[in-house]
Amino acid sequence: MAVLCPLHKNNYTMAVITLFFFHLIYNSATVATNINGGFSAHLIQKNSPNSPLHQHKNNKFFRRLMGPDTPGSPMQFDAGSGSHIMKFSMGTPLFDIYAIVDTGSDLLWTQCQPCQGCYKSNFGVFDPRKSSTHKNITCRSRDCRLLDSLYVYDYCIQKPTGNCVYSYEYLDGTGSMGLLGKETVTLTSTTGKVVALKDIIFGCGYQNNESISSGNIMGMIGLGRGPLSLISQISPYVGGKRFSYCLVQDPKIQSKIYFGNGSEVLGEGVVTTPMVDIEPNENSYLVTVLGITIENEFLSFNSTGTLLNKGNMNVDSGTSTSRLPQDFFDRMVSQLKKVVKLESFIYTKDMMSLLCFNSTTPPKLTPMVFHFEGGSKLPVAMDELFSEEMPGAFCLGISNITNGHQGYFGGSLQTNLLIGFDSDKKVISFKPTNCADFNKN
Repeated sequence: MAVLCPLHKNNYTMAVITLFFFHLIYNSATVATNINGGFSAHLIQKNSPNSPLHQHKNNKFFRRLMGPDTPGSPMQFDAGSGSHIMKFSMGTPLFDIYAIVDTGSDLLWTQCQPCQGCYKSNFGVFDPRKSSTHKNITCRSRDCRLLDSLYVYDYCIQKPTGNCVYSYEYLDGTGSMGLLGKETVTLTSTTGKVVALKDIIFGCGYQNNESISSGNIMGMIGLGRGPLSLISQISPYVGGKRFSYCLVQDPKIQSKIYFGNGSEVLGEGVVTTPMVDIEPNENSYLVTVLGITIENEFLSFNSTGTLLNKGNMNVDSGTSTSRLPQDFFDRMVSQLKKVVKLESFIYTKDMMSLLCFNSTTPPKLTPMVFHFEGGSKLPVAMDELFSEEMPGAFCLGISNITNGHQGYFGGSLQTNLLIGFDSDKKVISFKPTNCADFNKN
């Protein structure tokens, strides 16, 4: 297991999204295929029959990228299957890669040969030495400084003519350390067009640890707000720094992600709330939640008399099980126990707790309503939040956080919502949607 250093920034994790996609160009790169200002790609759930991870163990997880203010306790829980895989090809000749798409981090990385400390890979490991389109990035390059990492700064002070290094670490034990480079990324859009993206900045990982992959995950795709994220790099060519996705509940049906022009969330029922910047160069998609309503009872995010923190909820596709601070979680549990007339219990594992009811069907409840700053209200269907975690017991896909005051609007809350991230306008939009029908278009 490699020794990994945390990033200077307080980034957060991740989701797993499957894509067949694109080519990033940074600065003077050239798009090999005309994408007409925007395109879409497929997303595949990890537990889908179409997924290369199907029938493998450990398909559910919670992951968060470490930062200087991150609590040191482990945060891993097998409670949710909202992750998605991304398939793309890297280099010349093409090498297929299956990676997790994470809106909570901002770097594309994959394992690379010659590997000094890599985890098992069932699909091989990318070798940049065999690619005619691979380029190194040096410490003196402006691209290297985009990492904004103390670890990189110290390394490059000692070796100013050396290659640029990176180091990412996640609280579940996953991490990657290696060299930054540029490479051609090739994907197939939902229309069947092959898109080749030249000179994508990515991390070539020579020391990696993937604690839950069983050899199936080959890397990560960061879609955060930082300058190295995939959406940031391609934004000049797709019509802006914005994307959206609509996640289908049925794992047998592929979801879609939309980039640039055509990704707008429009029409009746759209709920829009501003992004919040806690740091000067915020990388996470943070919003402010005032509270939730359950069966006509409003529960404030904070207890009475305490100050509401801005940016108290992280919209993170990579966090399968949504999470609330302990006090807020406890009050939600009390309200649900009061309105659901079924025997209940708390299922606890890996420092996370789920409220469960003894039942062979999900409890029947009106939608849970999220109240955002500015007055916007988002209804979320409760039947989609419950899953049968064990025979005869349905559990709510919202857990607790024992340390910290920030919640996670994770994958369990995102099914059948068209969610748009527009970093140019600094807003996030939600629209209740039948994603199976919507993605047919």
